Amino acid sequence: MSACSVNRQLAREADLIVKATQPSTLDCARADHCAMESPLRELAETARTQGSAEDPVHFVNVLENGEDSLLLRIHLIRAAQRSIDIQTFIWVNDDAGRLLLDELLAAARRGVRVRVIADQLFSLEDTELLARLATIHSNFEVRIYNPTFHKAVTEPLEFAASILCCFTRFNQRMHNKLFLVDGQFGIAGGRNYENRYFDWDREFDYRDRDVLVSGAHAGAEMQASFEKFWNYRRAAPLTRLNDVNRRLVAEADEAHSLPAATRGIDPMRVAALSARAGNAAEIDRLFVRSALRVADVEYFSDLPAKQDGADEEDQRLSEQISALISQAHSRIVLQTPYLVISKRARKIFRALREQATPPQILVSTNSLAATDAFYVYALSHKYKKRYLKLGFRIYEFKPHPADAAEMFTDYAGLSGDDPSAEGVRVGMHAKSIVIDDHTTLIGSHNFDPRSDNYNTESGFIIHDAQLAAQVSAAILRDMQPQNSWTIAKRPRTNLLHRINNAISDFSTVLPLFDFWPFRYATSYELNPGCQPLPQNDPHFYDCYTAVGDFPGIDMPLKSVYTRIVTAFGAGAVGIL
Repeated sequence: MSACSVNRQLAREADLIVKATQPSTLDCARADHCAMESPLRELAETARTQGSAEDPVHFVNVLENGEDSLLLRIHLIRAAQRSIDIQTFIWVNDDAGRLLLDELLAAARRGVRVRVIADQLFSLEDTELLARLATIHSNFEVRIYNPTFHKAVTEPLEFAASILCCFTRFNQRMHNKLFLVDGQFGIAGGRNYENRYFDWDREFDYRDRDVLVSGAHAGAEMQASFEKFWNYRRAAPLTRLNDVNRRLVAEADEAHSLPAATRGIDPMRVAALSARAGNAAEIDRLFVRSALRVADVEYFSDLPAKQDGADEEDQRLSEQISALISQAHSRIVLQTPYLVISKRARKIFRALREQATPPQILVSTNSLAATDAFYVYALSHKYKKRYLKLGFRIYEFKPHPADAAEMFTDYAGLSGDDPSAEGVRVGMHAKSIVIDDHTTLIGSHNFDPRSDNYNTESGFIIHDAQLAAQVSAAILRDMQPQNSWTIAKRPRTNLLHRINNAISDFSTVLPLFDFWPFRYATSYELNPGCQPLPQNDPHFYDCYTAVGDFPGIDMPLKSVYTRIVTAFGAGAVGIL
């Protein structure tokens, strides 16, 4: 039992050590804390002077390119004058994660207050690093959210024990992504802090999306949400983590620098981006000139009390999404890495399907070859007929899309000197919805049961036709035949096909032993010389060729694992 509580004696000793050793001297005496001049401040000033509480003004940039998104963050950290607040699900001490840490520490040393909340399960898994961060500077503070057994690092046996002893709490994660500078430059979306979210991994990168909103109105909403999480009882200061305070006490008399980044070391790449982040002309070209002036921007976040059952359901982000979808009239364009729809969402889509003129529902998601979560794909695979019957037109992202060189930074260069190499494998991680070509949601919500019920989530809802057109165009390109396989039902040409569908239907409703390999739907590739067609077009099968349930798989065991989860995993839909 003592292992499951904070060691109060160690915590008190660690607090004293932090207080005695944490420097508070500053590198700058200026009122603006020597912040870098930024052309983005002109946008914020315009939003302030031309907007009001009743009629706010914002400037919005959709961040499709991973490296540009990292570049923007580094620039904003250097331009910070007062505060930087960050909330994330994953933070890895690789090139991207370490570059951000170093820049945040530099900002703290010149006088900017820096606060970071990271979910415990996959963030900063190094007690030496965390102990050093605890004492690094009085302006820099990290809190770890929902720690297992009051520790920063969960060992494999503790991971298993947490599932057995306290699964409900262990299963509830803070999935929010928030980046806020001076209360007026806010980024939210799908990206965590790891190389693969910024096109810097050499083996697997994510197709992701987040959005910068410049303006005090949305910034105030983000600030209020951050403060709720920062002050919530699940947000543990580093000295309240037993493995961190133990190291602090044991090494109290030793001087240490931060440990080196753990993987993905590419100093030239880091140096090049660092130099670009200080180039005002580059920032102006990439972000200021392309910013859209938008009035109606709202930041929504679940309350931290969602996981304790203490908040009102109508305050949840899921409720906002449900309300928006239920009001759709013409078209829904949805992009999610995990196509697993909750019962409530199915009810809403069913109601839309039953309308006299139902809206189009276009869905971009991962193929098995592209995803890094085969166990979730297995459940999407199990219920494909259900989604097609709801009117979904599904497109599954390829691991080597033809347009990858345009989507990812230096994608072609990642294949090395071999021109025949396909380049790094990629997967979908973006979470976005565009409704009726006017309303856009970009955030952390995966539109699945886990996001509905277990995780806390956040994101922007933006009502603007020009921005909706921009996001729709990006998602629709991801759906193009060169980038995605088309999912369609198998043609029922004879009695054998009808018998197969009947057996497949029966197998799907079984909670266990869903082993039938011939599903209602499969993947199709567009034939050369044909134009893309919707799945319900009468000439669809003339222009498309079936390529199997799991095209592009170069790891046969992945298919086997997927079929096992399909067979036995129905009861785990909510938690996977």
